[in-house]
Amino acid sequence: MRKIVVALSIISLFSCKNKDADLEKNNPQKVEEDTSLVEEVSNKIKNVDPVILTKEQADKLAELPLACINNQYPYKLGQTLTSEADLKTPKELHPAFYGCFDWHSSVHGHWSLVSLLKQFPNLNKAEAIKKALKESLSPENIQQEVAYFQQEQNKSFERTYGWAWVLKLAEEIHTWDTPLAKELEKNLQPLTDKIVENYMTFLPKLNYPIRVGEHENTAFGLAFAYDYAQTTANEKFINLIAKRAKDFYLEDDNCPISWEPGGFDFLSPCLEEVAIMQRVLSETTFKIWLKDFMPQLMDKNFDIEVAEVSDREDGKLVHLDGLNYSRAWVFYNLANKYQEDFKHLQFVADKHVAHSFPSLMGDSYEGGHWLGTFAIYSLQQRQN
Repeated sequence: MRKIVVALSIISLFSCKNKDADLEKNNPQKVEEDTSLVEEVSNKIKNVDPVILTKEQADKLAELPLACINNQYPYKLGQTLTSEADLKTPKELHPAFYGCFDWHSSVHGHWSLVSLLKQFPNLNKAEAIKKALKESLSPENIQQEVAYFQQEQNKSFERTYGWAWVLKLAEEIHTWDTPLAKELEKNLQPLTDKIVENYMTFLPKLNYPIRVGEHENTAFGLAFAYDYAQTTANEKFINLIAKRAKDFYLEDDNCPISWEPGGFDFLSPCLEEVAIMQRVLSETTFKIWLKDFMPQLMDKNFDIEVAEVSDREDGKLVHLDGLNYSRAWVFYNLANKYQEDFKHLQFVADKHVAHSFPSLMGDSYEGGHWLGTFAIYSLQQRQN
């Protein structure tokens, strides 16, 4: 066995492909075009009615974060105590993000409110949403959130999942052309800058990516950070993220999607890697890379079963509904960006959203405090 392993290692060493940024120039290989029609997708997938977000649904979805962003308990702190002085209430520690069970869920709960209000300015509770955003994202509250990150024991707090959602919130506000948005962006900017600084410090030190299906997934954190960097034209940040993504993932082949999902996954390790590489590689290079990494996605009849939740009151098992939404947003992005090659993935995404969406309204708090965000983001990507 040892000799076989050594032999395989040697073969692998000499057969590695040079998939760097110059791949298009050095590799004349052309990605074969499959001109098969979308009609080749199985009827089982095509016959799913897609979820198209309506104002009525948006009103209901807005109730989820509105109900929890000021709900201080239950709350999972995730803090390191240095003394009794650190024993404070969630609101004292995190005056901006003390609700929705934990810090990152509170952050993306605020993102949900901004996103819904941008899409549907005439929401029934539009004024309540604006009031809540102004109260949470006040200059005083944000300064205290920044101060928390500046403490020595909190430098890695919410790395990188919560960091990613801060930047997604900042991006959503940045692209919202209203006087309120300008006020909120200015208020949030010190925390946004702190999170960018944290990324810039951390990414060069990360020798190996974290490939789990939960919060620590490196590819997810890179993808959302990249979106923010692109939207704000932060070239230094863009270049660092792109470099680290290529360092981590460029030589990856044959992602074992059949191993997914893990029991608590709300992110797909394989698909999140696809998501970041789609962002940092040119179209030709990305398609060459994908043919080695997940060639099945290019099959017009590709399908993958939805994840099933066995107990919606179990906070970890309900993660699998989140996986359905996060898979969907990757599929939607591919279908929208490369319609000729990946339009069929829209049907697979629709199936995943349609499976989990009916359970969202009236869900237990274990899912209700965060799953709305995942649903909103996936449906937002469908429209892009």
